[in-house]
Amino acid sequence: MTTYNRTSAALALSAVTVATALTVAFAPSADAAGTAATAATAGAGTAAAPTLTWRPCALPGGPAGQECADLPVPLDYAAPHGRVLSLAVSRVRSDRPAARRGTLMVLPGGPGGSGVRALAQKGEALGREMGGAYDLVSFDPRGVGASSTASCGLDPEDRRLVTLRPWPEADGGTAATEARSRRVAEACRVNGGEVLRSFTTANQVRDMDRLRQALGERKLSAWGTSYGTYVGAVYAQKYPQHTDRWVLDSSGDPDPARLARGWLANMAQAADDRFPDFAAWAADPARAAEGLRLAERPEEVRPRFLALAATLDHAPRTSTTAGTPLTGNMLRQALQNALYDDDAFPALARLVRQAEDPAATPVLPPELAGPMRDEDAAVAVAVICNDVKWPTDVAAYARATAADRAAHPLTAGMPASITPCAFWKDAPAEKPTRITADGPSNVLMIQNLRDPATPVFGARKMREAFGDRARMVTVDHGGHGVYLNNGNACGDRAVTEFLTTGHRPARDTGC
Repeated sequence: MTTYNRTSAALALSAVTVATALTVAFAPSADAAGTAATAATAGAGTAAAPTLTWRPCALPGGPAGQECADLPVPLDYAAPHGRVLSLAVSRVRSDRPAARRGTLMVLPGGPGGSGVRALAQKGEALGREMGGAYDLVSFDPRGVGASSTASCGLDPEDRRLVTLRPWPEADGGTAATEARSRRVAEACRVNGGEVLRSFTTANQVRDMDRLRQALGERKLSAWGTSYGTYVGAVYAQKYPQHTDRWVLDSSGDPDPARLARGWLANMAQAADDRFPDFAAWAADPARAAEGLRLAERPEEVRPRFLALAATLDHAPRTSTTAGTPLTGNMLRQALQNALYDDDAFPALARLVRQAEDPAATPVLPPELAGPMRDEDAAVAVAVICNDVKWPTDVAAYARATAADRAAHPLTAGMPASITPCAFWKDAPAEKPTRITADGPSNVLMIQNLRDPATPVFGARKMREAFGDRARMVTVDHGGHGVYLNNGNACGDRAVTEFLTTGHRPARDTGC
């Protein structure tokens, strides 16, 4: 679900975002995979829990007391005494020891989201809500931030968000996307090595449990967002005895046969469901004074946007970023990013106005102006390709892209198009975890009704899988991410009350 933080150059591909569009893969033979999975489960408990040495590491704008440490984890849990990777860990300790009841793990989106940065961004607000009930802890998963990383050695043009996402060509063709996907998959195979092949949700879950042991906690509570909800769900399935109060914020469909392929596919309808919020905002008379009104009526905004994207497909506009014109797909990707948060609507409307004005030079959003770091692109692709096998029929992708393009013009076939995962040479090392109703009833799900990345119809699949283990609170709001994110007091109250008192709605409810 890759997640992009809306305030960073990596904009919040939360869930589904960058991750949802890339690929990389690894796996031993089928027999070896079964042995490795069994050994890994056993191995997680055979290596002694490490000691964490904490140091101050307050980040600008973050909590003053934020601390950091390094957690050693096995590259391969089937060989717990072999090669070791290092994970960056961070915490904000409870400022009210008498009120402390445990540790709350913050699970970022992605794949590729930084837990250390998430804690810096949300730690102060979360601490106020918790009232000292928890030490707040998070970590950069393997491949991310200050943790051990790997590189695919990708060309800069292959590391742009608009090319990592499998946008079809201007005429809807997929030949260029296919060639790029083959190139990315091969580069990751050649250059990524065993470290890249270890980037999986299963290993992130094992790493999370190793951190639990290092913290000396019998149980954890958790708040997972976007892709972090899937990590949290798999942990709750694998280690139910170590879960306390579990919050999953903005969930995707956990179908073990599809995973990120399903998350990506769902974004087509999700964009259609979310766009009316932008259209209503852009047609509001209040926009006129800001120079951002795009139409007199909301229903006029969509055809205007689609017409502009089609024009840019064939006549890209020179932008203020040298060598990087504004194309139709770049405008469509800017829309996908903006739909994550209402606060991004003004920048999108401004970009539309600039693109339509012959006298203006469009200013690209920072996340589209340049390539991602090679390490960031590598982990975003690797996890989604390593987790589950993707179909390999190139012709079927072309047909699916054409059908999706016709049904959902806002996303122009991208969610059904071909990714590097189709060319991942090795099968996944382990079968994905199936989420079931077996386990304690201690999960609270919270979900916007119009989420462009993890739509409510996908979240309901997660809710169905958990059965009586979960309750879900839906919020009549658009955007990606609910708790401490969209200002909905009812949704915030439901999560805070559950984490601090244990009280959870008796049945699914709405805000």
